[in-house]
Amino acid sequence: MRSPETCRAYRADLEDFQRFVAGVDPGALSDISRIDAMLIREFLADRFVHLTKESLARKVACIRSFFKFLLREEIVQNNPAAAIRPPKRSRPLPRALSVDDMDRFFRRNPGMSKRDAAIFELLYSSGLRVGELTSLKLQDIDLENGWVRVMGKGRKERYVPVGSRATAAVEEYLSVRMAGRAGGSIRTYTDKLFLNARGGPLSSRSIRRILKTRLLDAGLSLDASPHSFRHSFATHMLHGGADLRSIQEMMGHSSLSTTQRYTKVDLAKLMDVYDKAHPRSGFHKDET
Repeated sequence: MRSPETCRAYRADLEDFQRFVAGVDPGALSDISRIDAMLIREFLADRFVHLTKESLARKVACIRSFFKFLLREEIVQNNPAAAIRPPKRSRPLPRALSVDDMDRFFRRNPGMSKRDAAIFELLYSSGLRVGELTSLKLQDIDLENGWVRVMGKGRKERYVPVGSRATAAVEEYLSVRMAGRAGGSIRTYTDKLFLNARGGPLSSRSIRRILKTRLLDAGLSLDASPHSFRHSFATHMLHGGADLRSIQEMMGHSSLSTTQRYTKVDLAKLMDVYDKAHPRSGFHKDET
């Protein structure tokens, strides 16, 4: 069932489509079978200049749902919008914290619990999705050799390096975790790496809530999310000279094009690499 907001938006979209049809082919309002795919595309093309891709995609979904209903009620014989695909929705560039911001985050949170420190060090060190982190089990991390086994999207397994600071933070957290079990403060059993106060698995929502508090304590922008640590990982790796293929493997992206989105947030670095590497770049080279 659609939300009231969606229903109101769909009604406005249908009224907008009705006005367009009335101006182009008034007879189609009384004989709806005259509305074909070409007319719908004309409507979308007319609105394209003034609307975002998200709004156009919603209009396509609305019209397709409307004709699907008419088809089910046997009012029409076919759905002229069935083959019309909405425009790909634009996605905002990743929100990445700078290296200085990351340092400030950890430096200004000296009272952070060992668990929370391990969580955020690991998110930044290995570029994990927050859902991947909450799914980690004790046996998934090898502190001695510095890697973590991750079950990513599509149940695809990958191994990701863990930096020394994250390794140390996880080691300190594990000592507290085991002490809590031995002392009886943790009463339930789970093999998940990160636990909540009751001894159960820590949720992604809890991590987001904890992060907001820590960002406030550090005096940083509150619009950062756990995913910002993943974005920061990719951006800082790229800036440090890592190649996109390696970053792709570590992040668990199935397509290199997904990883390439991170190049957009560090275009200055890429331009510098290009200028230094290409024999005919010439933009910032001294002419002799």
